[in-house]
Amino acid sequence: MATTYRKRQKEMKRLEKQREKAERRAQKRLANRTQRELPADGASPAGDEAGIAIGTVPSDSAPQD
Repeated sequence: MATTYRKRQKEMKRLEKQREKAERRAQKRLANRTQRELPADGASPAGDEAGIAIGTVPSDSAPQD
């Protein structure tokens, strides 16, 4: 009968580790989601292209005479 008790204890420990791992994954997912929503440097989430005005000509491509 000792093996039954031991098996049960082993199974309970395995389930506990599984729950802890799932909790860590959920916390990490939440932290990543929060970090993406609130960028630290204040830049727009779309990147540098969002700051370019429509209809402007970059100085590099100005026509040369």
